[in-house]
Amino acid sequence: MRRVKIKADTTLQYLQVFNGIFELTDKEMVVLAKFIDLGEKNDVCSINTKKLVADMLDIEDYNTLNNYVKRLKDKGVLLKSKNKYSVIPYLLPENNVVIQITKSND
Repeated sequence: MRRVKIKADTTLQYLQVFNGIFELTDKEMVVLAKFIDLGEKNDVCSINTKKLVADMLDIEDYNTLNNYVKRLKDKGVLLKSKNKYSVIPYLLPENNVVIQITKSND
């Protein structure tokens, strides 16, 4: 088995590695990276986090980010539990992820 190490200096670069799986737009990846970097672990999409992200991305109304939250949830990168959102574990840069690609024998 051959191992390939990919260096990712930022959360955005880390997320780009997985983008072939989730097919996020560039803006969705930027928003998700900001949620991960600024969000609270138990609710990455809290009102306070949305306000911070909106300010950083020059979005006038932080409620606009609700559209991104819905799309990220629909694409499977955010999980909703009791009105709180979390990022799926292997998209968190602090987790050690190994990706193994195999060819099926169809």
